[in-house]
Amino acid sequence: MSDTNATAQIGVIGMAVMGSNLARNFAHHGYRTAIFNRTYAKTAEVLKDFPEEGFVASEKLEDFVASLEKPRRVILMVKAGPATDATINSLVPLLEPGDIVIDGGNSFFQDTRRREAALREHDLHFVGCGISGGETGALEGPSVMPGGSEHAYTYVGKMLEDISAKVGPNGDEPCCTYIGTDGAGHFVKMVHNGIEYADMQFIGEAYELLKGIGLSADQAADVFAQWNTGDLDSYLIEITSEVLRQVDARTGKPLVDVIVDAAGMKGTGTWTVQEALRLGVPVDSISEAVFARAVSSSPELRKAGQAALTGPSGISGEDTKALVDDIRQALWSAKVVAYAQGLDLIKAGAAEYGWDIDVAACARIWRGGCIIRAKLLDRISNEYAASNLVTLLEAPSIKAELAKAQDAWRRVVTLAIAGGVPVPGFSSALTYYDSVRAPRLNAALTQGLRDFFGAHTYKRVDSDGTFHTLWSGDRSEIEAADTH
Repeated sequence: MSDTNATAQIGVIGMAVMGSNLARNFAHHGYRTAIFNRTYAKTAEVLKDFPEEGFVASEKLEDFVASLEKPRRVILMVKAGPATDATINSLVPLLEPGDIVIDGGNSFFQDTRRREAALREHDLHFVGCGISGGETGALEGPSVMPGGSEHAYTYVGKMLEDISAKVGPNGDEPCCTYIGTDGAGHFVKMVHNGIEYADMQFIGEAYELLKGIGLSADQAADVFAQWNTGDLDSYLIEITSEVLRQVDARTGKPLVDVIVDAAGMKGTGTWTVQEALRLGVPVDSISEAVFARAVSSSPELRKAGQAALTGPSGISGEDTKALVDDIRQALWSAKVVAYAQGLDLIKAGAAEYGWDIDVAACARIWRGGCIIRAKLLDRISNEYAASNLVTLLEAPSIKAELAKAQDAWRRVVTLAIAGGVPVPGFSSALTYYDSVRAPRLNAALTQGLRDFFGAHTYKRVDSDGTFHTLWSGDRSEIEAADTH
């Protein structure tokens, strides 16, 4: 059955929970919304469950497209990868020049760049749109990161801003802004997810340390709830408290103790690390979070390690109250490093792909709706808006707080290592902090070794140019390298 008598202002393809909630969000903001799903039974289910939304529903894709006012605006909320390509291939022959296709899934940004170029050949606009906030955000207001042509944004921007989360003193600042051309929006969403990986890893390490000093899950929940009232105020800290309080109905134990400790991944964290490696941007905290999930999901490796390896029996004999505060400061400091590394990657991506991305604006639209929303983002946005920072770590308010917190941070990492508690996130973030502030690194020796075995040359601190040492002869003999 098809209701194509009414003209819809926007259409949503894909009626799983994210797609149907996003469609409802548009309807709640006064937009007549067309809906379509590959199997009509799902569309019928949405119509039955939400008759008040006034959706324009179609059984056939042709009728769905015909129900949209021109230029047509279509949002794809389907599984990233081949399913997205298949949907686009079915849709394009039915569209007309000037129509706009928006991919709201977690697509790889290079796929978005390819699709944008392909649709441009048909005089169609393609918007790769990162959407963060999960099922609740899709309905109540997500953080929205659209990329594509600026022309397309003039037709879809207000709609996306309307449905986004709102923040600010008056609660009227949309968590949506134009990010940049082709794949910029999905690139920023990818990095957002990488930071999310690191954030959750840090939180997990903090909880392990709280357990190590004797706190129960419920007591740790109280600590996280208290932290959420201060500078760690964030969505992930808030829900950590709720997760830790949950009791398993079957056993009466804390639910966290009966969940298998193997973390899954859907790709965005891995993509972040792969792209950082390609661009030569250090994102140690994010990569350690990805590898920590990989270790957790390697049962044979862990079984062998538990059987063969020995180590300390844990943390003991510490001032609990003081250590809890130390962990708080270490957690805040590590989070800052993850944001710094992620934003550095966004800047490098912008330079590589010709995107004019406002880093301050990225932090600003992450303040609400998205998974990494946090009080800290106000400060980050303001600091990037105020000056052209090389790194977030040099921002006046940030460096001052890191200086105050670093002793606690070091105590936490030292204690964890001495007690055999793995803290790859905390320790890698601290190593990054020390690396970027060091006047000299061990890379000089690395260059010497590279020149010895491969004649890769090196530069000197007292002369311009590149040099190579004749290692097989007089060890003091050097020659200028041919750089042509």
